[in-house]
Amino acid sequence: MTEVQAVTGTIDSSELGRTLVHEHIFVLSEEMRQNYDTTWDDEERISDAVTKLNDLKAAGIDTIFDPTVVGLGRYIPRVQKVAEQTDLNIIVATGLYTFTDLPHQFEHRGPGLLIDEPEPLVGLFVRDLTEGIADTGVKAAFLKCAIESPGLTEGVERTMRAVGQASAQTGAPITVHTNPATGSGLVTQRVLKEEGADLEKVIIGHSGDSTDLDYLSQIAEAGSFLGMDRFGIDAYLPTEPRVDTIVELVRRGYAERITLAHDAACYIDYFTQEEKAQIQPNWHFRHISDDVIPMLLDKGVSEDNIDTMLVKNPRRYFE
Repeated sequence: MTEVQAVTGTIDSSELGRTLVHEHIFVLSEEMRQNYDTTWDDEERISDAVTKLNDLKAAGIDTIFDPTVVGLGRYIPRVQKVAEQTDLNIIVATGLYTFTDLPHQFEHRGPGLLIDEPEPLVGLFVRDLTEGIADTGVKAAFLKCAIESPGLTEGVERTMRAVGQASAQTGAPITVHTNPATGSGLVTQRVLKEEGADLEKVIIGHSGDSTDLDYLSQIAEAGSFLGMDRFGIDAYLPTEPRVDTIVELVRRGYAERITLAHDAACYIDYFTQEEKAQIQPNWHFRHISDDVIPMLLDKGVSEDNIDTMLVKNPRRYFE
């Protein structure tokens, strides 16, 4: 058993319970919000988030991992207000979300650059993990980076290598936004391994967007978890082929390498609430509990396998 940092304090990994490993509370641009969103009401959004997370808890989920990092609008004080009003465990991350370039603050800082110093990203990530995020007293429990269709750009590579180094220094696990259509999960494993990260503590996120069983099996064989974590985003892949892929992976013996989630959010400023409900009606926190688990059971996945994916694997991610 291992201590895990949650927003409201330290818990034991045995207390995680049923866990969705990739969900968001708030995804928004603070610059856009402060300059252009005349409708934002902080208390209303917090109340709405509390209602949604309490409903998720009532559906049998005990914990969510929230990989909202810099680049996605991480603001821990608002998340703290939500966490104080729900019994759901919220585990937050450190890292950087970019598909291409680093923020300008890092453009000229780093080994061999204009301001020649050790990689500053590593220091920021380690501080979030060991000392806490800003002055909130909340420590991040895992790391997050991304690689998308542009591939391993200079900014993406610096971020990923910094995440790998921070993980090697602290033992913190990692989740990575990947695009399986480009095979980027395998690139991720190579880079993180080169930096000393333990691939058994890595979730290759958004693997569930793929039905390429050979690709998914390679990731699992290398030791990482397959993040089958976009249930409800039917524009990328509908629910049934996502479920069928898991059924086959379980048949092949990979249940211990599968994690589940929706990549949903209480609030995301990419769409209006009405647009999101119309475009992606299944993209909500209860889709797995209400629809996906019954489908998996109907297709022959055992209760023990469900327990492995929802309970045992998230625990092993930390342990």
